[in-house]
Amino acid sequence: MNYMPQGDNAVDPIKLDKLAEVAVKVGLQLQSGQDLVITAPVVALPLVRQITKHAYMAGAGLVSAFYADEESTLARYQYANDASFDRASGWLYEGMAKAYANGAARLAVAGDNPMMLSEQDPAKVGRANRAMSTAYKPALEKISNFDINWNIVSYPNPAWAKLVFPNDPEPIAVARLAKAIFAASRVDVEDPIAAWAEHNANLAKRSSWLNGERFAALHFTGPGTDLTVGLADGHEWHGGASTAKNGITCNPNIPTEEVFTTPHALRVEGYVSSTKPLSHQGTLIDNIRVKFEGGRIVEAKASRGEEVLNKVLDTDEGARRLGEVALVPHSSPISASGILFYNTLFDENASCHIALGQCYSKCFLDGAKLSQDQIKAQGGNSSLIHIDWMIGSGQVDIDGIRADGSKVPVMRQGEWA
Repeated sequence: MNYMPQGDNAVDPIKLDKLAEVAVKVGLQLQSGQDLVITAPVVALPLVRQITKHAYMAGAGLVSAFYADEESTLARYQYANDASFDRASGWLYEGMAKAYANGAARLAVAGDNPMMLSEQDPAKVGRANRAMSTAYKPALEKISNFDINWNIVSYPNPAWAKLVFPNDPEPIAVARLAKAIFAASRVDVEDPIAAWAEHNANLAKRSSWLNGERFAALHFTGPGTDLTVGLADGHEWHGGASTAKNGITCNPNIPTEEVFTTPHALRVEGYVSSTKPLSHQGTLIDNIRVKFEGGRIVEAKASRGEEVLNKVLDTDEGARRLGEVALVPHSSPISASGILFYNTLFDENASCHIALGQCYSKCFLDGAKLSQDQIKAQGGNSSLIHIDWMIGSGQVDIDGIRADGSKVPVMRQGEWA
């Protein structure tokens, strides 16, 4: 007999509970007495409730959750006056920044409809995104500078599920997306905590090798791509679990398959094409093609969402420069699944990628001790945004370039060399 999931039954409650436990114990390693700030779409309430339970079981001081609702967001675009699109809840983000400064952890549940704003005015979307990015900066700096332990996990929004599995009835699509999320998040095994310990050890080995090589640059070649990414002076590779400035070791992204570091903001040259669509703030941007000169994007094209892409690039001076480069094997479990998630948290872990905008200060040797001026002097980029997009595939080769110009194979046809 075929099982037809219905309603809440589409999401396995046992695996959902395991995901919540992993988010708290592995993703955050939440400490006794520590407060927790959660942001989530309202559809993810079942997961937030489980996370809240596990947080209090771990000794959390206070758990505060903030929800976003798709219909309410769309109502703004339908009914708000024009001036509304230059406003954002700065008071809320200032409060979050204060909470983080006082020791709170941060957990975000991803699961928005990737196409939510696809039919809205791109100019208004761009203005709203810019206002939000500006207001969010005090909180984002606490996160991007790794002052705190933070984590992102996902929940299968029905609209997202239908985009990923368009030919299935909604309950089946939700069940399939939930299953894929659980597999990618390594909670579909008997002991997820042990599975994550083993995975983190493997990522640490990759990071250690790259840190030992001390490459000056990486050279990417493939269809539509011939890109040299200079690496920041004193850069450091990370992957999997990392220790925040507050001394807590956490896994910021669940899932994660990447090792990553900071490019030099002024030393990126050539051209590159995206290998997967980018879902950004409710808009799908596809077939991105950009050209870099002196570290800056001087040309940008896309077959879909080009106007929104260019609005993003005009956010500030740092938006046209890179803040991250990450290596992911083409055979990663997420890539091997064959699923295009239309969600950066997953798709970036199926492919090597780069990020526009803000760098991570932790990706420098002794990064916790460096001032913002020192990070800039070593090539770190500063911006209101940090947006990852995918440039890797089974057709992309990567060489590490040493300071003397000699080359070392890093990846061949998308796999570690």
